[in-house]
Order: sequence, then structure tokens, then C-alpha cells
Amino acid sequence: MEYQLTIGGMKCDGCVNRINNVLSTIKGVESFNVSLEDKTLTIKVKKDKVLDEVITEIENLGFDVEK
Repeated sequence: MEYQLTIGGMKCDGCVNRINNVLSTIKGVESFNVSLEDKTLTIKVKKDKVLDEVITEIENLGFDVEK
């Protein structure tokens, strides 16, 4: 299942790297692309419940996530 989320609060490549690092550790994430320019995350996950974990982890980094 593929989703596109809006991520608020990203200001630089460091923000993108922090999100990339946390996404790479979540089991069930098949692929993802974080766009600083568009402030979006396009993500493909194996199950819907993985998306909830993704959102929680990104919010724990201090960013706002909108579905």
C-alpha cells in the first residue's frame, strides 16, 4: 500500500536525513522518498498498521504529519 503524507517542520537536508534514518529502521516499510521541496513523504508499506508506527516515529522527531 502506498501513501503520501505531508510533513510539516522540515527545513533542511538534516531534517530529511533524520526522517530517512528512522524510516530505515521500521520493519514493514518497503520503500520511501522524503521530499524537502514538497514537504512530503511517499511511502510504501506492507500493512496499514505500519503507517501508524511511521507517523508516530516521525512525530517523535518533532515534525507534524498529515495524511
